[in-house]
Amino acid sequence: MRLKRTVLEYTRCSKERSNSTAPRLDHLFGTILTFGCYTARVRRLIINADDFGLTAGVNRAIVEAYERGVLTSTTLMANSLAFDDAVQLAKGHSSLSTGCHVVLVDGKPLIDPGRLPNLVDGKDRNSFREGISGFAIRALSGRIDPDQVEAETTAQIRKLQAYGVLVSHVDSHKHTHMFPAALQGILRASRTCGVTAIRNPFEVVAANFARLQRGLWKRYAQVKTLHGLAGYFRKAVAKAGLRTPDGTLGIVATGHLNPDLFRNIAENMPEGTWEFVCHPGYLDADLRSITTRLRESRVEELAVLTSADTRTALERRGVQLISYRDL
Repeated sequence: MRLKRTVLEYTRCSKERSNSTAPRLDHLFGTILTFGCYTARVRRLIINADDFGLTAGVNRAIVEAYERGVLTSTTLMANSLAFDDAVQLAKGHSSLSTGCHVVLVDGKPLIDPGRLPNLVDGKDRNSFREGISGFAIRALSGRIDPDQVEAETTAQIRKLQAYGVLVSHVDSHKHTHMFPAALQGILRASRTCGVTAIRNPFEVVAANFARLQRGLWKRYAQVKTLHGLAGYFRKAVAKAGLRTPDGTLGIVATGHLNPDLFRNIAENMPEGTWEFVCHPGYLDADLRSITTRLRESRVEELAVLTSADTRTALERRGVQLISYRDL
């Protein structure tokens, strides 16, 4: 409730300031976000795996989902346990569109933490704060400095590029770039580093299937609350000159994906260009040792992504699989 009140207060104050790029509440959840560069009556889908580099088991699953399944893109974490392994796999699969999974929560910064007082934990000054809720409240109340976000994001993208990764796009851990202060810094860093595409983190068709599975209700409510920021996102990305899909599919289903749920998402996919967000992996000792709510669900997601039924569901809907390089 506190987060919802903060979002509503942020958008109300933005309107009062008469800022032409302020978020608008008339961009309601469920609205199809339209970008003029895409062809009408076509359904195109990027299937992107987050957390490349998290563990060797996650890396292996991502490559398998690409080689044997429907995965088309992934995003690599610059300061992760299995970063070197992920880099080698990315180089060995040059056609796999690989972006940067910008981490601003639940991890450690690449640059001097002393330069990031708004982002690091008050007790452990060498780590980011944990969780998205606190970040959201700080971002919407003016306590996240876009310059600090830009500096850290630039370092993360530059690290991938220094290791020979052709960074095709950016997104962020826990979708922190949906908040204007973080988005500003990430967009500036992307332009500086020559990255031309970014995830649109706003879900658009969840209402059609969230009601079918009780475990999705809380997640659905959280996503719906933040959808008032979608208008600002579209305008800021367009002004920065980056490309982005029309929206995302699958964020609400994170941690609950199964074959029936994926089929329902595919059947409700509207015309346009979209991204399906996923987190495949293997549940090994490394994953068990990491703080994450996504464990057994990663194995289930891998099974969905490599299933023949999944490809059939997309073909029946007339979906063309693309990567971020095709935007």
